Amino acid sequence: MKKIISNLFVVIALSAPSFAMDSAISGDYLEVRTSDVYTGPCFANSEVNLVGKEAILAWRVRQGHWKGMPLKGLSVVAVITASATLGDPFATPLPTQSMIAVDERAGPMQRKALVNLAQSMGGELVQDIVSVKTTSITVELDAQRQAAVLIVGDIASVRTRGLNHEDHLCGNEEIYYPPLTEIKKYNPAYTLEHQFRGEGLKTTWSNPNKRSAFVGAFER
Repeated sequence: MKKIISNLFVVIALSAPSFAMDSAISGDYLEVRTSDVYTGPCFANSEVNLVGKEAILAWRVRQGHWKGMPLKGLSVVAVITASATLGDPFATPLPTQSMIAVDERAGPMQRKALVNLAQSMGGELVQDIVSVKTTSITVELDAQRQAAVLIVGDIASVRTRGLNHEDHLCGNEEIYYPPLTEIKKYNPAYTLEHQFRGEGLKTTWSNPNKRSAFVGAFER
């Protein structure tokens, strides 16, 4: 009996690292909003409840598995519309609606895993999904320079650069609105292009030239 229990412990010990490896996932993250996220209170107060009710979140997997599916090299994007300025501590953004774009290179089960990954990372903001689109997704990201390019088929496009001295307009800017999701590390960035042209959310937008993005990394 003791030998059987001992052998069972060995089997569990040997299988544990494999399970952990299948559960680990990490990669690049891009978030862009329709309000400044790096700003001063004076600018934020002029925008609250007027703008900032839309966001695009993108995850590009560099390595790892999710729900048992290998997702290395694949991407998923969530486009969100909310009822209030996202990140406002005095108003709930709920209810929200979202459209999910999944990488066309993914297989059927991988697509399901990508949607689940976006829901898990986005939390309550990405629960009411109105549509899921399979399309080409291009993500180019340089976290050191906060430079990113996101092209989601003919649905959405984003381009950012790092902040510079000319982007400090009032002298007391800070990260006024933190990222909407759990991410490992991030920096605010300046948004040069931010367009959503998709269907299903009852709105489209073009919102460039704002201090409205985060470029970083995620890990779960």
